[in-house]
Amino acid sequence: MIKTSAFVIAACLFTTPVLAADNELIQQGEYMARASDCVACHTAPGGKPFAGGLAMPTPVGDIYTTNITPDPETGIGNYSLKQFSAALRQGESPSGPLYPAMPFTSYTKMTDEDVAALYAYFMKAVEPVRQENQESDIPWPLSMRWPLHIWSGMYLEEGVYTADTTQTNQWNRGAYLVQGPGHCGSCHTPRGMAFQEKGLSEKDEDFLTGAELDGWWATNLHGDPQSGIGALSATDIATLLRTGMGGQVSVSGSMSEVINHSTQHLSDEDLLAIGTYLKTLSPAKDSVATNVNEPTLNGGELYHEYCSTCHDDSGSGYPGVTPTLANNATVNAKDPGSVIRVVLEGLKSPLSGPGHTQRLMPGYDWRLNDEQIASLLTFMRSRWGNDAEPISATEVKKHR
Repeated sequence: MIKTSAFVIAACLFTTPVLAADNELIQQGEYMARASDCVACHTAPGGKPFAGGLAMPTPVGDIYTTNITPDPETGIGNYSLKQFSAALRQGESPSGPLYPAMPFTSYTKMTDEDVAALYAYFMKAVEPVRQENQESDIPWPLSMRWPLHIWSGMYLEEGVYTADTTQTNQWNRGAYLVQGPGHCGSCHTPRGMAFQEKGLSEKDEDFLTGAELDGWWATNLHGDPQSGIGALSATDIATLLRTGMGGQVSVSGSMSEVINHSTQHLSDEDLLAIGTYLKTLSPAKDSVATNVNEPTLNGGELYHEYCSTCHDDSGSGYPGVTPTLANNATVNAKDPGSVIRVVLEGLKSPLSGPGHTQRLMPGYDWRLNDEQIASLLTFMRSRWGNDAEPISATEVKKHR
């Protein structure tokens, strides 16, 4: 009896640290899944988390995200760690190459430890869902996958992130999160003719200089005071990523979903690291075009009637409540798609912060015609220190 008890005690002493280590790895994996925003692309509207089925438009047809739950038949339940890593970091799944809509050109920079943690999380903590993957709408012969090997050979720069020894640990952590799991360049970096990002790190002049995305303009994340985030401090950027508003700048479009699913769940240290890294990106070239036309008085009248109550006559907004429009990157962007859509559709801030407070702005598509919105926005883009090109009614109509 004594021997049996001793054996049981010894077994418990041996297994408890193993289980603790396993749970710690899963928690790290869950954190990295948040940082990587996996749920956003791999969850269809109304669908189960990570079961795939979200349509992603391409110039030649829609593709659909895959089931990454641990279901052994329709998901990734039979993947080995090596196969999981190859899909994540090389775009090579057991069934063939992946479309570059999967940001493996960013995930390739993730460390072995973070990849192993992600694998543990998906295999042991995510609910398996039996849901067949959907074939793309891309017609043959464009649907053939073998050319994707050529694409990867040209544009995939394989290799785990290498720390810059001339920078601080905080800067390097921010660079790793932005370039790797956060895959910020997927939205904020312009793409070339082959759908490749025109830069993968701060060493490339086009990296994070802004890009059009589904009718929105993903903001230039360089230090430009008007069209970028030059007016924000590292702390402001961290607050923006936590709550959707920082330094009187607010997010719009799909960035709200990024905050809902991803960045608000990151640690304060990681958010500040991201802010620290982004603050070192020098202003981008050709980020704001020079205004050449004076706006009509009608634009000013429209502003005072529809906007000044919340944003003040001076365009300064109210701290913690409404964003400033002066030196606002969305207002001044060279591609005005986002600011046009904000006025047309309104916006909802992310559900974040204490009490999950949400701020709402109404849309005016029902009230203002294309000419009026163009006049209003041209006024805003040429006042309070702003100096961006006027907007035409044709441009508004394109986004209505």
